[in-house]
Amino acid sequence: MCAYSYHQDQEVPKELKDSLTAQQKELAAQILIQPLDTEVKLIAGCDSSFYKGDHILSVFVVLSYPELELVESHYHVSPVELPYIPGLLAFREMPNVLKAYELLENEPDLIVVDGHGISHPRKMGIATHIGIELDKPTIGVAKKRLVGKYDEPGPEKGEWTELVRAKKVIGRVLRNKKRTNPIFISPGHKITLEEAFDFVEKSTTKYRLPEPTRIADAHSKSYKKDVKL
Repeated sequence: MCAYSYHQDQEVPKELKDSLTAQQKELAAQILIQPLDTEVKLIAGCDSSFYKGDHILSVFVVLSYPELELVESHYHVSPVELPYIPGLLAFREMPNVLKAYELLENEPDLIVVDGHGISHPRKMGIATHIGIELDKPTIGVAKKRLVGKYDEPGPEKGEWTELVRAKKVIGRVLRNKKRTNPIFISPGHKITLEEAFDFVEKSTTKYRLPEPTRIADAHSKSYKKDVKL
């Protein structure tokens, strides 16, 4: 994905930004927004966070569906290879995410990613990147808007509005818990928006986030206590 060696005090060359942007535009041609072609019995959650400033910790959990019982959980830690570049987050997180995925013993039918799917300037949020790389259906569930316009959903759990960009619906903004900020749902790859929204609703319990990414995030915090660099 990227062979660039990163130092925190080093400015990212324009040539690199242009190269990564061009890669996203090429990958966007591979996006498939289509109905699921498999029954979902195992649903994965993926979350990444940064550790001690210069390492990334990525977690994959696999849950049974629709029971939402934990089947397995794994993590991987690697040095950060890129600084944060707006719109190019996937290139920073993906190498380590894929290493965490390789540790899974059970292959998930669907992956819910902490981040955006097609609700991205070039339709290439990290959920879409992961979907294309693994050839898997993916859903992006983000905590903040990246692109598009929307009306604020009503205050009750389950109320939602459309996320629109250039007159096209690219996602939904869902109030998943009363009196909390909404979440931003978009298809990543090989799934429709309607299906993505349905799976997020059905995999949510009493919390703001759906169980796959909520549990992945919780495990991330736990794993950080065990990491020795």
